[in-house]
Amino acid sequence: MIEVKGLHKSYGGFEAVKDVSFQVAPGTVFGFIGPNGAGKTTTIRMLSTLLEPTAGTALVDGHCVVNYPERVRQIIGYMPDRFGVYEGIQVWEYLEFFAAAYKLPRGRRRAIAEEVMELTDLTPLKEKLVSELSKGMRQRLCLAKTLIHDPKVLILDEPAAGLDPRARIEFRALLVELSRMGKTVFISSHILTELSGICQEVGIIEQGQILACGSVESIARALSPSRRVRIRVLRGAAEAVEWLKKRPEVLEAAADGETVRATLQGGEEVVPEIVKYLAGLDVPIAGLEQEHHNLETLFMQITKGAVA
Repeated sequence: MIEVKGLHKSYGGFEAVKDVSFQVAPGTVFGFIGPNGAGKTTTIRMLSTLLEPTAGTALVDGHCVVNYPERVRQIIGYMPDRFGVYEGIQVWEYLEFFAAAYKLPRGRRRAIAEEVMELTDLTPLKEKLVSELSKGMRQRLCLAKTLIHDPKVLILDEPAAGLDPRARIEFRALLVELSRMGKTVFISSHILTELSGICQEVGIIEQGQILACGSVESIARALSPSRRVRIRVLRGAAEAVEWLKKRPEVLEAAADGETVRATLQGGEEVVPEIVKYLAGLDVPIAGLEQEHHNLETLFMQITKGAVA
């Protein structure tokens, strides 16, 4: 759905984005992660046809953002990190205005606005003036405006910035629902808790360059092919650790009460092999869990904290 190849953006002698390449499959929630000043917003503005690349190409649903910007604008819904609102009108009027701006059929504008308000939980506030909305409700209103023309792709730049914890959780749930509806969601953030658990894939950018791209698990395996497991035993944890240390695929093992923590090297097949090995030694196994890689830890491993 989104294909970026060798994207550059220069301002005089300063390169804000340097040879950025990545792909986003249809229906994916893709997290674009990086510290402030990493080049996230510059990349997003190029994808949204607001900036022309200095070099490279970017396609949205097969359409070049430079050669066919009008087609791209019909496909995407762009929510910037900072946005203005018309405060002297009501919520439904605000949405109908943008429905008209997108040249939606006059007879359908009110119905479309109603549908979008229902999706974003704004229906109870439809008669309120925009100036009376809280920060969280304004964010929802901007997302509703972004959805008014039913875009295939949502490009969201720091959409939950400034929201309280409850509003963040509700906003995340709404993004998951939009993904279930088949929309491709490209979301940037430097707050990793916003993205953890909702993104199928991430791209990590620093100083204008992509450092890693893919699922959290695939990136983690590329950095370190080992996997960590927790094995809960009914008794004999210390003995199980000693036996495990004799196995070549076990890099380290330690007991934590009746839980054995082990780091294994190799593919997925090593986990059942270890279970079979322990069962053969009459170790009573009550449960096993693989430890999933943490987005925050992965980000700290890859990035250096440098600012362009």
